[in-house]
Amino acid sequence: MSSTERLQRYLADEGGGCGDEEVCQRLAKLEEIDTAAGGPALNEDVELLSALANETRYKIVRILHIAGEELCVCEFAPLLEVSDSAISHALSQLTDAGLIIRQKEGKWRKYRATARASAVLVALDGSREL
Repeated sequence: MSSTERLQRYLADEGGGCGDEEVCQRLAKLEEIDTAAGGPALNEDVELLSALANETRYKIVRILHIAGEELCVCEFAPLLEVSDSAISHALSQLTDAGLIIRQKEGKWRKYRATARASAVLVALDGSREL
């Protein structure tokens, strides 16, 4: 059974028309929705969400957001129960995803949360209250 046949049956069951014109109109509407949902931001959003889908990376972003200031790479080790190389790898992934900004000061690297990272965390915090 083709996808348009299923759509035609669905439209008929919903009380709407089930002719070719109604199916074509609905397909056009679905294509508009698909285009909007898969726009240019899709890959960027998936990368951002993937970067947050790890406890260490998520905690680093949350720490930087709460701190509200730059933190040195050396300040993460006492807060995270992972190796220095795991912290370094997590920081690189978060930087690549646009969630944190890295700045070198002398021999030290400092990190801070981006506005986008803070907005995502605020949205997550707010969603718990729903």
